[in-house]
Amino acid sequence: MSRVIVIGAGVGGLATAMRLQAAGHDVTVLEQFDTVGGKLGVIEHDGFVFDTGPSLVTMPHVLTELFDDTGAPVDQFLQLDRLPVAARYRFPDGTVLDLPDTLDDIPAALDTALGPGSGDQWSSFLGRAQAIWDVTHGPFLESPMSVRTMIGGIATPSDVRTVAPWKTLRGLGSEYLDDSRLAMLLDRYATYTGSDPRRAPAALASVPWAEQAWGSWYVRGGLGRIATAMRDRLLTMGGRIEFGVEVSRISTDEHGRADGVVLADGNRRPADLVVANADARQVFDRLVPRRSARIPSALLRRSTPSLSGFVLLLALDNPPADQAHHHVLFAEDYDEEFDAVFGFNGPPRPVARPTVYISAPDDPEIVPGPDTAAWFVLVNAPRHDPEHGVDWDAAGLADKYADRIMQVMADRGLDVRDQVRHRLLVTPADLERRTMTPGGSIYGSSSNGPRAAFLRPKNTSPIPGLYLVGGSSHPGGGLPLVMMSAKIVADLIARSPSP
Repeated sequence: MSRVIVIGAGVGGLATAMRLQAAGHDVTVLEQFDTVGGKLGVIEHDGFVFDTGPSLVTMPHVLTELFDDTGAPVDQFLQLDRLPVAARYRFPDGTVLDLPDTLDDIPAALDTALGPGSGDQWSSFLGRAQAIWDVTHGPFLESPMSVRTMIGGIATPSDVRTVAPWKTLRGLGSEYLDDSRLAMLLDRYATYTGSDPRRAPAALASVPWAEQAWGSWYVRGGLGRIATAMRDRLLTMGGRIEFGVEVSRISTDEHGRADGVVLADGNRRPADLVVANADARQVFDRLVPRRSARIPSALLRRSTPSLSGFVLLLALDNPPADQAHHHVLFAEDYDEEFDAVFGFNGPPRPVARPTVYISAPDDPEIVPGPDTAAWFVLVNAPRHDPEHGVDWDAAGLADKYADRIMQVMADRGLDVRDQVRHRLLVTPADLERRTMTPGGSIYGSSSNGPRAAFLRPKNTSPIPGLYLVGGSSHPGGGLPLVMMSAKIVADLIARSPSP
């Protein structure tokens, strides 16, 4: 079997390493920081534990499959809890919707909160969304990306009409949803891929279908434990992880095949195969020879970077009672939010009154004692771009913007300003530094535009023996897709001739 170097100990890198080690390869993961997880970050402060990346597990069977395929049930490592309420939504008119986590219960809850007929509208839309999922998940999410595979996967004219590649997510929704609040609910799912619902493809309708079909889940102790569980499983199987190791270049042999990596200290590590769990722009701009990066770099320049996020980590005393695990406080003007974040009708700018997402786990394992809470607060934000957009390192900007978000929360009925013991901030500039992601773009490239999927880098690369995995490569960002990316890479390596 092969010697494999995996660059980066994010979820994609760890999942790939687990699968390859289980298949008999000799795997070493090189991580520049001192911990695993990448964007699945954790910050601990004064007894409070905050997830700083994903705060929701969807499609939990993908996580279960990863551990099953590598020889150990996931429940040996993690406690997965299904949430009774997927999210509490507050709309601009003051309407509050507690969306059940069981698909069959959703229509009645919508009728109660939004008025009779709302449930039927959403159910009709989800019927179309399920049909889109059925057509696309195999060729688009579970297979290597190629024009032949993707187009061939939509096999009939009926399939093409179902997926409607010429329509946007919002455009598709308008055919089913008359209630503006339902339209807003759908728009939010575009942000799961860092995208604008007015430009993202209708195929993203599969996102709400998948979430509501398989439910919303939480990992006891915080989602950061997913990365530590993956680390522990890899090490148990005999894989290795080295921390504080920065890769400066991927080396190639006389035939142009990847044959290892060169470290920042000048030392070289030989390998038969290299897997890069790093942002694709970093890989093609910095780690590989310019001639090999020409085509993928050109495609990336034509894509729209995904949005970023501005995060408040709130350590609270005496938090409000009876809170849902997930809150979404919608903006009064959602279009203005997307205009600001993506720089339409002016340069990119912080959203004046953004949609506010809050994760408020009721979990004694992440707080120092009773009557305390660790809240993760996130708003969509433009990426860090001092030259052409927002300089998130500008003096005073982060604190001023955090104050504004706290005021917006209060205006929308969730005022916790007097209960804050600590407030920690993570800006797009911080995300860029911590994850080596240009501008702090959470998902690499957005899904804006009908050709976005074809601009996202493939898992294979122009350099034989080099593979890409993670949220900035196919099939995209988010925990389940990143783990699917790892399975695609492992399968590609299994089918490729031995070096």
